[in-house]
Amino acid sequence: MHKVSILLASGLILAGCGGDSDEGPSVGSSIRHYVPATGATFHWQLQGTVNTGYDVDIYDIDLEDSTSDLIADLQAQGRRVICYFSAGSYEDWRGDAGDFPSAVLGNTLDGWEDERWLDIREQSVRDIMLARLDMAETKGCDGVEPDNVDGYSNDSGFALTGADQLEYNRFLATSAHDRGLAIALKNDLDQIPDLVDDFDFAVNEECWEYEECDALAPFIEAGKAVLHVEYAESLVTDPVARQAFCAELSGSGLSSAVLPEDLDDSFRYVCP
Repeated sequence: MHKVSILLASGLILAGCGGDSDEGPSVGSSIRHYVPATGATFHWQLQGTVNTGYDVDIYDIDLEDSTSDLIADLQAQGRRVICYFSAGSYEDWRGDAGDFPSAVLGNTLDGWEDERWLDIREQSVRDIMLARLDMAETKGCDGVEPDNVDGYSNDSGFALTGADQLEYNRFLATSAHDRGLAIALKNDLDQIPDLVDDFDFAVNEECWEYEECDALAPFIEAGKAVLHVEYAESLVTDPVARQAFCAELSGSGLSSAVLPEDLDDSFRYVCP
C-alpha cells in the first residue's frame, strides 16, 4: 500500500492542510510529508542495538537493519523516524549487494575500504535505490537519509559532473516525496543553494571542523532542520572545548551534537 493511504488515515493529508507542530514548511509533492523544523532534536545511531530511551524529535537509524516494529515503537513514543541508506556507494554487506552490476562499481571510498563509489548515471543503480525507498515506505519510515550524494566532488572513478549529481539528487528527492517520505540532503555543501528547495532538511558531518557551517544557512533560512554532528577527539575528551564549541554555535539554528564516528551510541553530547 502506498504511503499516501497511511498518511490520509493518520491525518497527515495534503500540503496546505494542518500538520504537526514539529513540521517546517511543506515542499515538493502534494503529499503532506514530514518536514523537520529548525531546532529539531535528534538521535543518530547506525550500529548496535538502538537506544530508544532518548527524548528527541527524530531518530535517524539504519533502513536495512531496523525492523518495522522498532520504527512503530519509536513513532508510538512520539518520535519521527528517518531511515539511513547509502545512495552513492556500494556496501558489500548489504542484502542487495548482488544486484549491482560490476560496471557501476568505482573507486573505494577514502577511509571506508568496504565501500565503492557508484556510477549514479546508470539506471541499474537508480532501480536499486527505488527498491530501497520502497522498503522505507513499507517499513513505515517518516523519511530517509541517503548518504554519499557528492560523488562528483570525490575520486569516484567515473567522470561525474556537478550536473549529474544535481539530477541524481533531485531524482532521489522526487522519488522519496512520491512515497510520502521526507528526505535529507547529506553533506554536499556546494550544491545546497541549488537543492535546498528539493530537500526537507539537512544532515551534516563536521562543518565546524572544516569551517563550513555557513554553507548550511539556506536550510536554516528556509525553516528546515540541520542535524549536525562533530567527531573531533578534542570535543569528546575535553568538556571545556565542548562547551566552547556549543557556545560558538549557539543561535546558529543548527541542531548540534558530538557523536562517535561509528554512530554506535557509545557516547553522546548534545548542545543545548
